[in-house]
Amino acid sequence: MASHRPYRASLGIEAAISEIETQRGSLFDPKVADAILRLFREKDYHLPV
Repeated sequence: MASHRPYRASLGIEAAISEIETQRGSLFDPKVADAILRLFREKDYHLPV
């Protein structure tokens, strides 16, 4: 979602984070989702360009 694909433009990191939050516990393991959210929010992680 956060990266460009030939068939669609990037939706951005905020859309991806929102999807992780929304699907936490159903599509995504809660512990893994929490770890990812912590990385981006608390540790200020950024995807490499």
